[in-house]
Amino acid sequence: MSAARLRRVAVLVLEGAKPLDVGIPAQVFTTRASMPYEVRLCGAAPGLVTGGDGLSYHVADGLDALAWADIVFVPGYRFPDREDPPQPVLDALITAHDRGARLAAISTGAFALAATGLLDGKRATTHWHYTRALAAKYPLVKVDENVLFVDEGSMLTSAGAASGIDLCLHILRGDLGVAASNHAARRLVAAPYRSGGQAQYVPRSVPEPLGERFAATREWALHRLGEPLTLETLARQAAVSPRTFSRRFVDETGYTPMQWVMRARVDMARELLERSERSVEQIAADVGLGTGANLRLHFHRLLGTTPSEYRRTFAQGE
Repeated sequence: MSAARLRRVAVLVLEGAKPLDVGIPAQVFTTRASMPYEVRLCGAAPGLVTGGDGLSYHVADGLDALAWADIVFVPGYRFPDREDPPQPVLDALITAHDRGARLAAISTGAFALAATGLLDGKRATTHWHYTRALAAKYPLVKVDENVLFVDEGSMLTSAGAASGIDLCLHILRGDLGVAASNHAARRLVAAPYRSGGQAQYVPRSVPEPLGERFAATREWALHRLGEPLTLETLARQAAVSPRTFSRRFVDETGYTPMQWVMRARVDMARELLERSERSVEQIAADVGLGTGANLRLHFHRLLGTTPSEYRRTFAQGE
């Protein structure tokens, strides 16, 4: 997918729409020179839409925006387990999907996607408070309550509000590359990347200070990816035993420490491929993977492509 092509984003505002859920994709994909997206807020019809939490929205577009969009976001809305969106809304979502648009739900927006039948047989998530309700109402949907977001290709879902940022950054990474996603994260003052596999919330048995300590250890490791990083090294930095570190790390991130380090190294390699002219061998050494062959192996395993092909797709200026 060419990094220069303008992509059209529709944010579908339903009755009772949650303000943060609406604002996240509108702000992340807002039209600017560094972001080749055009955003339109729409509703079942143009005009005033009564939102949730005391806010309302005046949308300029109706469902015709879904016929225009490449990506359709469905923010969360009030009482999603009680009543489906109007049939014209569901029909417009199905038509948009059938012509190739991606449908992305934030929080309880997953209920609207499930009501179309397009999530049948697919993995999906929603806000943790509603995961059981989603599974009960739509038993053909494979509801995963322990993740921040799920990417099923043309159908994407995310957990509660803040995880909508993670989903949007994930989409940016796929469309424009790591550098663009990291730039957007810095603009939002958000974490550059939390994996879809990360748990929605940390188990109550994990003391909060330990969670903060582990976050500091991850930040410490991100600045030392070119150095040897072992489980023992990371545990020592966090001042806990390797066994405790490994167990709690999986609880927080969804990955083992070494899986997380490998993904961080591949991500750093992606950004260097996008922004520099360094060779694959040089980049492999920079990110702690040693040889170009080792980088190619892990790159293909995690991304299904080669470093050279990735550079051709996402190199800055293309």
